[in-house]
Amino acid sequence: MNLAVPLCARALFLAQFLASFLFCHVQGQSDGSGVVVAMYNISASQGSQAVLQCHSQRMVWTQDRLKDRQRVAHWDLLRSGPDHAMERVIDMFSAGDQRIYNGYNQGRIYMPKTAFKDGNFSLVIKDVAMSDKGIYSCNLHHHYCHLYESIKVQLNVTKSARKERRFWDGQKAVFVVLVGSTVVLPCINRRPIWTEGNSQEDQQQVVHWDRQPPGVRHDRADRLIDLYASGERRHYGPLFVQQKMNISATAFSQGDFSLIISDTQPLDQGLYSCHLHHHYCGLHERRIFQLTVTPPVPQIPQEPTDEPQYLPNEDPSTNMVEVPPHVINVILPEQRSHFLQQLGYILATLLLLALIVLAVIFLTRHRKRQGQDFDPRKVEIPTDKECERSIPEVKSSNQEETKLDYKNNLLKEAEMSKLCSQKAIDLDREMVKPSWK
Repeated sequence: MNLAVPLCARALFLAQFLASFLFCHVQGQSDGSGVVVAMYNISASQGSQAVLQCHSQRMVWTQDRLKDRQRVAHWDLLRSGPDHAMERVIDMFSAGDQRIYNGYNQGRIYMPKTAFKDGNFSLVIKDVAMSDKGIYSCNLHHHYCHLYESIKVQLNVTKSARKERRFWDGQKAVFVVLVGSTVVLPCINRRPIWTEGNSQEDQQQVVHWDRQPPGVRHDRADRLIDLYASGERRHYGPLFVQQKMNISATAFSQGDFSLIISDTQPLDQGLYSCHLHHHYCGLHERRIFQLTVTPPVPQIPQEPTDEPQYLPNEDPSTNMVEVPPHVINVILPEQRSHFLQQLGYILATLLLLALIVLAVIFLTRHRKRQGQDFDPRKVEIPTDKECERSIPEVKSSNQEETKLDYKNNLLKEAEMSKLCSQKAIDLDREMVKPSWK
């Protein structure tokens, strides 16, 4: 019985591990076409319309007509005084315009004009004063791609030239400079997203749908639709497929790239993929939809009747009672892990029952063997001589018998003592009877 629990636990663990391994293998697949961010199971009845929903607000396209407020770099200063005040020092937009917030810094603080071309956003401070010390942060914002990066540099000012140095404190660079000198606080970022312009915005965003029929690998999937931010649309495949599968014309303005499939048929079953690419911002995502087409629900025709039909408000037998809507929860199993997990539970339960039956059979046989070793009905009535020598014989053989034989001998000794005492009483009675006469 003690072995039943460990074996059951091992069987359950093995089944769950196998199911989770298969599920993770399907869930984690990705390739060069994009990272798989979601997987869905969609079921639609034959002849109905199916909508495979694919949304992303990061793909919403708004043309930047100003060409200067998509990217901005600014330096902030956190002073080391008791107030720890934070103030904006300078702003610079991708068009090259700079804005200095303190009039005292005009002509004394600036950034290179070619910052958004060569990626050098360093801050130049001339004639360093004691009031310039503090923690400076270089912040890069890309509003179009929703990106933000920051670098911190600490500036300390000294009056001794021997104390000038530069070092790293584990979190940021620290510059100790001489008062009245010129210092350059570094901020370098040469990623193409910060140095290249967005001259062809409408050609850098594209959405396309693929379809894998059952049994076909992903690299051999059929391309259905390509849609660009410029409005260009490309359809692939036979004409009837192009007419029944489409994407909304306002996809890039609303971020809704759902695929609409009209008049679904069993041939439309398969694995559909929604690929979202924003080459300028480095966005590459993929959403997978498993479409299953079920048989249509038959409609029961209503037999015509001669009785007059009433509207709900005109029928006198209708009571104005609001019936709450019925909600039906449908649970769809995902992939093959559900079947394997249930199969593991069933096998573990059967194994546990088999172990219980074997344990009961083993205990029953053990009890029967113990009962056969001693049967009171087979005890013979001893004679007088046997009664006299039974006790010494038992005592002399105690040291040589096993524990089980010892128990049986004790039982026999008690039974024989009882019979001997009973026989002695009967003899006494026979001897007393003649004296009475």
